[in-house]
Amino acid sequence: VISAIDLKNPDKLLFQVPHGDTPDNIKNHPLLKGLNIPKTGQSGSVGVLITKNFVASGDPGITTVNGVRGASLRAYDKQTGAQLGELRVPPPILGMPMTYSVDGRQYIVVGVSGGNYTGEYIAFRLPASELPRTNTAPRQ
Repeated sequence: VISAIDLKNPDKLLFQVPHGDTPDNIKNHPLLKGLNIPKTGQSGSVGVLITKNFVASGDPGITTVNGVRGASLRAYDKQTGAQLGELRVPPPILGMPMTYSVDGRQYIVVGVSGGNYTGEYIAFRLPASELPRTNTAPRQ
């Protein structure tokens, strides 16, 4: 679960969302056949990246989505917890997502490893619309 509190009012919970898909061994359990199991999240230790506009975190385990096994990097709205996007990768995501900028474009890097995959880093470039604007002129 990813939880957000209001630091100006620590007793106020802004949102709480399950992070990660329901593990395959739960959603495919014979005793649960025919039930609609909502996203339950996954147990594991993963890092969280907080930017000006969103919170990003990766799945610590592999699940099957639309017949394809893999893990996801997800972005959530900082104010509401609504999922903004999801990128699938074959192995589980490890450690803390990182961010950097090159030539005015922002990238997110995640470490992945597991199964037949040796450890490596994967970088994703954010769409230009996600970058903070430095001027206040309306977009065309």
